[in-house]
Amino acid sequence: MYDDAVFELTGRVALVTGAGRGIGVGIAAALARQGALVAVNDLRQDRAQRSVDAISAENGTAITSVFDVTDYDAVAAGVEAITSGLGPIDIVVNNAGIPPGGIPVKPFALSDRSEWHRFVEVNLFGVLNTVHTTVGGMCERGWGRIVTISSEAARFGMDQNVSIYGASKAGAVAFSKHLALEVAEAGVTVNCVALGSMNNNAGKWGESMAATIPRRRLGTGDDAGAAVVFLASPEADWITGQVLPVNGGSTA
Repeated sequence: MYDDAVFELTGRVALVTGAGRGIGVGIAAALARQGALVAVNDLRQDRAQRSVDAISAENGTAITSVFDVTDYDAVAAGVEAITSGLGPIDIVVNNAGIPPGGIPVKPFALSDRSEWHRFVEVNLFGVLNTVHTTVGGMCERGWGRIVTISSEAARFGMDQNVSIYGASKAGAVAFSKHLALEVAEAGVTVNCVALGSMNNNAGKWGESMAATIPRRRLGTGDDAGAAVVFLASPEADWITGQVLPVNGGSTA
């Protein structure tokens, strides 16, 4: 039996990385609508503040949390500040995924080693940093949710010259599956959301991609946010170690 208010997150403290723009904005807003107290992380204060202002405009509670997920000490300091401002972190959403400079779309053979490091630092080490600084407290309190935003590029090969991006995302998925088994008994769940083509891919390329999707549109931050809210909710307590595709039916 469920309570009348399903997917209720009132009083839970959530950290969403990379939530100052793109999909992260929608994820942070969705959590706040369900009652979570949201720490909006971004590299830039102005972007984080815009997301916080949007949440506040809907009567939600949010604060900015500016740090680089690839810097362990900065992450640890950010987590300490969030804990002081909102309380212990119950929900971590690893959303930060595109390093400064964007994704260089080129064949692997033409890539530079510096490009490899940028993606692995954000998509794997960034996840390790945020999880390492928060999961211990979740286990001690007996409740926690870790949701990592992945990509269909981590599940399938794609003829789009994004091999390094896909590899870095896949590394975080493998980590999540192993971690889920380590912390399950402590009441912490660990899952991933594999996003398909999203509406941050604008222009003619986005339009052509939308035409190939069964739902005939690109995904939105609201779509990603709904999936995260479900996985973060009490109702998803028996779901862990999984990868949820959110892709408009592209892999049906």
